[in-house]
Amino acid sequence: MRALYTHSCSVAPDVELDGEALERLYATDRSTPRLRMNFVASVDGAVSVDGLSGGLSGPADKRAFKVLRGWCDGLVVAAGTVLAEDYGPVTLDADRRARRVAAGLAPTPTLVVVSGSLSIGPLHASLAQAPVRPIVVTRPDAPDDRRRALAEVADVLVAGEPGGGVDLAVALDALHERGLSQLLCEGGPQLFAALTAVDRVDEICLTLSPLLAGGGPGRISTGVGTAGARGLTLAHVVEDASVLLLRYCRPSLLH
Repeated sequence: MRALYTHSCSVAPDVELDGEALERLYATDRSTPRLRMNFVASVDGAVSVDGLSGGLSGPADKRAFKVLRGWCDGLVVAAGTVLAEDYGPVTLDADRRARRVAAGLAPTPTLVVVSGSLSIGPLHASLAQAPVRPIVVTRPDAPDDRRRALAEVADVLVAGEPGGGVDLAVALDALHERGLSQLLCEGGPQLFAALTAVDRVDEICLTLSPLLAGGGPGRISTGVGTAGARGLTLAHVVEDASVLLLRYCRPSLLH
């Protein structure tokens, strides 16, 4: 694994990256709230193989995945992705937990599941077995019986107006007020599009897998349209066995 380009001088380009160097490449200024998106895609734009993102992932992507999860305060995921990808509880190894505590963070990130219909049940492993009480974000008109059932295992955060969907801007502000300022979102594509529509995406960490998936699979972002394109700045390019790890940020957040 080697850096082909870095915007900062924290890591020299074209040198082999150890774990510490990779951590520095993904480091952020924690004084400013941030929402990162983390996705993997094929070179022809597919977000999945056989319906799952796992078919696109490999060792390099998994290393970046662990780094990103390791330093976030909250892990934001749509309920559909949790169910489709069969998420388990968010856990970190003992070394990572100790490093987080030494840095003044909670030992484990908080799982935040976004679900307008509350399609995920309280017995799902990602909620029932979570080491930290999760948060479920929903809309005001979500079914009361499902809300009460989920409240047994998670904090239910209602964001939006009656008759509408989940207000993601309101939800993110509420998460920040709870101390979850560094948020990592792992999808899915509809949530990505919705967050882009309200202009709350600050950073995209994209792994390009050297595969041609062919027609069929969707893009990493799909659904709600946006008012216009938004400019990002390239922070780094890392290569490993033809896999590219790309990181793009809002220019104002790049250091």
